[in-house]
Amino acid sequence: MLSTITKGVTNNSAIITFRRHFLDFYELTKPRITILVLVTTFVGMWVAGSGSLDIKLVFYTLLGTGLASAASATFNNFIDRKIDQRMARTRYRALPAGRLSAQSAFIFAVLLTSVSFVILTSFVNPLTAGLVMFTIFFYVCIYTLWLKRYSTLCTEIGGVAGALPPIIGWAAVTNEVTMSSALLFVVIFLWQPPHFWALALARADEYKKAHIPMLPVVKGVRVTKFRMLLYTISLMPVTAAMYMVGLGGIVFLVVSTLLGIAYLVLTIDFMLKPVTTVYAYRLFYFSIIYLLGIFSLIVIDGFFDEMFVSWFVGV
Repeated sequence: MLSTITKGVTNNSAIITFRRHFLDFYELTKPRITILVLVTTFVGMWVAGSGSLDIKLVFYTLLGTGLASAASATFNNFIDRKIDQRMARTRYRALPAGRLSAQSAFIFAVLLTSVSFVILTSFVNPLTAGLVMFTIFFYVCIYTLWLKRYSTLCTEIGGVAGALPPIIGWAAVTNEVTMSSALLFVVIFLWQPPHFWALALARADEYKKAHIPMLPVVKGVRVTKFRMLLYTISLMPVTAAMYMVGLGGIVFLVVSTLLGIAYLVLTIDFMLKPVTTVYAYRLFYFSIIYLLGIFSLIVIDGFFDEMFVSWFVGV
């Protein structure tokens, strides 16, 4: 009887340990960022394929790109584990808290990278695989190892990696990189700095303590807010250019302009108020809504344009 109880307790303990480690490895991949990467990759595919896509190509492209995003995030966690110990926001992550070993995280990242490369090379095309591997290299080596530790340009130049998914999706369908796909890249590239600076302003003291030269730490609140305004303003002509080259129709132009105005108003309001967690996170989360709105519009725009034309002709 006692041995049965002991065996049951041991099994439950093993299940709990396995579940905890699974969740820790899952968190290493920064799933929320990976979801955003997959959304923007799919939009690139959708536009390139004019809404007609091979389901197998979509599956393998998103699987390979998602694994690559997870690999980049895991490498980032591995490299930043010492820095993360100094920040309240990150000190309880699996590596700084000691729940996972650095070695296991590194092996996991290498495994994810390898599987991603094999899938994309075998089932998509070499150009897509190459772009994805370049993205991992840029994020890990250029951003994490270099810029994040030594330059205020870490958020701006480092944004190259985060802006590449639409180009990756486009290349998966067409096996080329075009000006239209570059416009999708530019939208995300311009969107990233003000998005991350909103959070950085709220946590400037933590970044300072961790010796990370984020713009708010080195240049201060006023300069950071002004740069945020410039980037937010610059998004509007880019979305207009997307309409001009045919990436979106009249519905896209109208709604994206309204979204841009709303984003600009919130940014100006943020500039005029003291930095608080409430105001910073309000702008931070709205910026996510803005980006998802822009890319969702690209996907559904054709449907709404047909409705608009049908209604106009009917009238």
